[in-house]
Amino acid sequence: MIAKREKQKIEEMGKASSKQIPIAPAKVRRVLDQIRGRSYEEALAILGRMPYRACEPISTVLGSAAANAQFRTGASRDVLFITEAIANASPTMNRFRPRAKGRGFPILKRSSQIKIVVQAAESMDQNYSYIKKGSLET
Repeated sequence: MIAKREKQKIEEMGKASSKQIPIAPAKVRRVLDQIRGRSYEEALAILGRMPYRACEPISTVLGSAAANAQFRTGASRDVLFITEAIANASPTMNRFRPRAKGRGFPILKRSSQIKIVVQAAESMDQNYSYIKKGSLET
């Protein structure tokens, strides 16, 4: 059973996820590590400048999470921070490549699931150590 306080925290967040993105989870994680804990606008600026293919689906999920937070709480996108960014493995496609002497060599085409949670700065606990106290406008 979820405690009342935890349930209230979940309702204050904006969440979004995307499944079966045809990019390996390790390649997605290296981009998510760069934006985790940053503000929404700063994360979009970082994603726009990075040369990785994973940036496009991540920015789509981030925009959806921000829209969900804006709809649920009415918070502006200026005060949103990324509190959680996860990439998990999705089902792997198995393909075979012909090799010498009639043998087959397996090729694993990995895919990933992306989950991003954003939250307004004023509704966050002060326990989040990655948000600098000077950057929050009160």
